[in-house]
Amino acid sequence: MYYDAKTESLKDIFGTAQVSVEPGLVRVGERSFPVVDDVIILLEPARRPAAVAARIAAATAARGAAPERAPRSGDFAADIQFTFGEEWQRYPSILPEHEREFALYFDLVDLPALAQARVCDLGCGIGRWSHFLDGKCRELVLVDFSEAIFVARRNLAGAENALFFMGDLRQLPFRDGFADFLFSLGVLHHLPTPALDEIRALARLAPTLLIFLYYALDNRPRAWQFALALVTRLRLAAAGVRSRAARSVITWAALLLLYLPLIGLGKALRPAGLARCVPLYDFYHDKSLQRIRQDVYDRFFTRIEQRYRRDEILALRAHFREVIVSANLPYWHFLCRA
Repeated sequence: MYYDAKTESLKDIFGTAQVSVEPGLVRVGERSFPVVDDVIILLEPARRPAAVAARIAAATAARGAAPERAPRSGDFAADIQFTFGEEWQRYPSILPEHEREFALYFDLVDLPALAQARVCDLGCGIGRWSHFLDGKCRELVLVDFSEAIFVARRNLAGAENALFFMGDLRQLPFRDGFADFLFSLGVLHHLPTPALDEIRALARLAPTLLIFLYYALDNRPRAWQFALALVTRLRLAAAGVRSRAARSVITWAALLLLYLPLIGLGKALRPAGLARCVPLYDFYHDKSLQRIRQDVYDRFFTRIEQRYRRDEILALRAHFREVIVSANLPYWHFLCRA
């Protein structure tokens, strides 16, 4: 099994010596977690995607064990889990522009200092950022609550220092301070609970956090906020669509009627120095069609979207020793040190 050689790491992550690896299972004390395609399933049965639940049920029956029964507790956005699982299975590839985006997100991070660190990628999606950290840190811990985690496992097939978990970031059974560095990019603003509260809670897991939250357009012209309000109405209507065919049509329509025209307008106004005044231009003018289409899907089928001002993020200084907000795209990404 993949985790046979990783028992010591699992003991340290869970904070107990009572860890054993068995075929299809990792036992931690009195608890047991199924393993599917090298992914340790931390989610309680009621929160597992249907396909994952079916595979675990079949494996459990084959072992002659009793089926798992556990109550569902707390807030859980099943539609968000579905959307991101669908998104990352539809767009599973790590693209050349992802490396440029990695450099943008990690502009505040001293990458050489991570050489001996355990790094946690929380809400990892397809593992695109961990892909570029592979070889730059001692160990990677990837966590996602959707079926995207299986795509991440495939994308990091050659990363022998990586561990993969399907779990809810608000209910991780890991010890305090299990990681040296934790990052969560574009995740917390999709939770059904306030993102800033979740950041404060994440301080127990690692001393340094790198976070990206959608910005409230607080450094943009006021007209952008009006445009956002209109797009939000469209997003909330689209978020309820489950049909793959219908989602494909909506994605292409938004791409062709909204994103590409605005990006084209920005390029036309660039000689006059006005490109920055056009929404979407800054971030997407150098992106491939495939990369833009993936973001359109991400943007229009997610029901929950929180946005924050820079001053709201800086108010986290009441909880952290240091909070540094990058002045660069994407807005806002920032570093918190406990």
